[in-house]
Amino acid sequence: MAGDGQQSNEQATRNGIQALESAFSGILKSRQDVDGTRATLSSGYQGSDGGQFGQLLQQWDDQANVILKNLEDMIDKLNTSLQQHSKTQGSSNDAINQAYNQSDSVFHQLTGA
Repeated sequence: MAGDGQQSNEQATRNGIQALESAFSGILKSRQDVDGTRATLSSGYQGSDGGQFGQLLQQWDDQANVILKNLEDMIDKLNTSLQQHSKTQGSSNDAINQAYNQSDSVFHQLTGA
């Protein structure tokens, strides 16, 4: 049963990484769309409204950078967690195998087999 819980946690971590990567890609796509719109409208927006529009897009871009950085950090942390989980799982399996081999050896010694 304990193994099932660990597998569920591992899968949940993988699902989280996938969701964050999907969000990251979506933000990059939105950023490309905004940059395209900025390029298209920049020639027509020359007055004060154009300046304010440019400032608004720059603020949005700055905020998108913060969000992208935070998503990258969370993805890195989940990947590290997943790697640590795999190491712990392997270490636990090794300990179980060693204990089994020792008990099997003792059993054979006791039974003379």
